[in-house]
Amino acid sequence: MNPTKTAAWNNLTDHYDQIKGLSIADHFYRQPNRGDEYTLQSLGLHIDYSKHRLNQETIKLLVQLAEEMELSQAILAMFRGDRINRTENRSVLHTALRDLSSSSLMVAGEDLLPEIKRVRQQMEVFSEMVRDGSYLGHSGKPIRHIINLGIGGSDLGPAMVCQALTPYQHPHLTVDFVSNVDGSHLAQVLAGKSPDQTLFIVASKTFTTQETMTNALSAKQWLINHYNGDQKAVAAHFIALSTNQEAVCEFGIDPKNIFVFWDWVGGRYSLTSAIGLSIMLAIGKDNFKSLLSGFHQMDRHFLQTPLESNIPVLLALIGIWYNNFWGAQSHAILPYDQYLHRFPAYLQQTDMESNGKSVDQQGKVTSYQTGAVIWGEAGTNGQHAFYQLLHQGTKLIPADFIAFTKSHHQMGDHHQKLLSNFIAQTRALAFGRTVEKLSQLNIPKELVPYKVFDGNRPTTSIMAQQLNPDILGKLIALYEHKVFVQGHIWNIYSFDQWGVELGKELAGEILPELRGGLAGGEFDSSTNRLINYFREHQS
Repeated sequence: MNPTKTAAWNNLTDHYDQIKGLSIADHFYRQPNRGDEYTLQSLGLHIDYSKHRLNQETIKLLVQLAEEMELSQAILAMFRGDRINRTENRSVLHTALRDLSSSSLMVAGEDLLPEIKRVRQQMEVFSEMVRDGSYLGHSGKPIRHIINLGIGGSDLGPAMVCQALTPYQHPHLTVDFVSNVDGSHLAQVLAGKSPDQTLFIVASKTFTTQETMTNALSAKQWLINHYNGDQKAVAAHFIALSTNQEAVCEFGIDPKNIFVFWDWVGGRYSLTSAIGLSIMLAIGKDNFKSLLSGFHQMDRHFLQTPLESNIPVLLALIGIWYNNFWGAQSHAILPYDQYLHRFPAYLQQTDMESNGKSVDQQGKVTSYQTGAVIWGEAGTNGQHAFYQLLHQGTKLIPADFIAFTKSHHQMGDHHQKLLSNFIAQTRALAFGRTVEKLSQLNIPKELVPYKVFDGNRPTTSIMAQQLNPDILGKLIALYEHKVFVQGHIWNIYSFDQWGVELGKELAGEILPELRGGLAGGEFDSSTNRLINYFREHQS
């Protein structure tokens, strides 16, 4: 269904015309208790959405849009395993990976939970052996360095979580991630590592991903060189997260060290599957279960809570309000916690690979905007980089501010200063600074235009007590479900990613040209010139 054909969409268009002249300050003037009225508290999260250009009528109409687009039915369809990823004819069941309360989950006559639990148990046994030092390398030494070789969903999620949960990591294990096919990435991570105490995780469902397998083969050669060509060392120092057992065994990996996952787990939603083995190795099985519990609690909230008080639904609808009625084209993620500095990059993939689509579910080009550009940076670093544009630029950029009341490192008044900036920025963006206020400060008249802040820049504030595995699971699941809601209302397929395929195919055609003679004629003149430049200057 085209959302622009609904009654709610037309009503929202009229409503936008009626309130677009009201500032955030105007809304607070009309509703002095707005800070209380536009706040949700659930699952240990405090969500303040008062600093937005909307009112209760806006929320009512947005919920009506969700109802007309049959959102509740779509949520149920995903959780019960309907094949909602129709272009690939697959179910979308990442929620099953963290289902800690159900006794069974029947999909197409098969109970999925026993196999999920079996793989999780396999992960727990293996991770505990590595963590307690009983798993030994080829030389009989315990593992001290873990290197995950993956890309996209096999890298971004686990890397972000391991960084976010640094305070919970094993004190004697290092966990690194290599994704880029640029050899500099692998070389940088291998530098200083002891091959006889290094374990490689090759994360590739097909075991054919170009970047991952290129890095895996180079890592294998690095290991074998250390062992003077002994191929048997591979079995003790490599494990695979894959479904291609034949290719994995041919690589030299022991079959018992293959951890499987399933085609109903999309890459960017896979960190709670075997893809999260690096996480479990880093933080241990108990903290991993706490992470799963956080996911599961948000999953239950999303499935069971009425739309008007459903956190992922509400944030998704507010995003649609700005994207489709105010014309905002990007959305900033601004975590005031250094451990979350990779969170914006992770959400870039989750959101932009899911909803960066311009063709609807009927195969027609959309007549409306879909996914926003997602970007951001951690804490006060961003304030000294791009906040100038947020405050006084010509772009309307809604932003999510994320912070925690307790730090893992109580150093003097660092955390109070961090949180004072967190709170101050949302206030400054909302209310700005007027000419009248500047005149009271005796600012020279010629500088007044440069020091005026219009305000009226929308933000959501998300707070919790402390960043821990449980809260992190809830935050990730919140954004996963937000993306799902927006994709459904935009009538696009959020769980495929055909847009990444063409570049891969063309790279496969160009690679032989870079290895061979000068290019000529097969490509356009620009492509040929770039190929020839490489060939002429590579040595």
